[in-house]
Amino acid sequence: MTINTDHLQSTLRALETALTLYERATVNQAAIEQEIFRMAIIKGFELAQEISFKLMRRRLRDFGYTNRQLEATPIKELLRLAAQHSLLSLTEVERWFAYRDNRNSTAHDYGEAFVQQTLHLLTDFIRDAHTLAERLRTGSLLEEEES
Repeated sequence: MTINTDHLQSTLRALETALTLYERATVNQAAIEQEIFRMAIIKGFELAQEISFKLMRRRLRDFGYTNRQLEATPIKELLRLAAQHSLLSLTEVERWFAYRDNRNSTAHDYGEAFVQQTLHLLTDFIRDAHTLAERLRTGSLLEEEES
């Protein structure tokens, strides 16, 4: 089954743009712009994850899971199911665990140290989210040796 990933793709493009503008504001030492783009990055990171998990649930329905089952499934278990059904590799799942753990901290900590930790994850996150979006969009699964 193919899934429309346009919303995820546009969210990722906005996140990439916010990251670029944040880096530019950092170089120019523009404090207020830095703060604005930092907030945009955190919210974009959260939103991209939520959209990814929603689309992942939609794809996992093809494997016999009901909406009710998937909505009741904790995110980390959802990621394990995605690996079990070759939507993600085990290595990718480990990275998604780190993204999720970081995202859960955003509700409690917007400090500079936390933001730096999030910024450190963003390049891999954006790459992994684009990869997931492509698999969902095309309906492709990992080959046996990739899983």
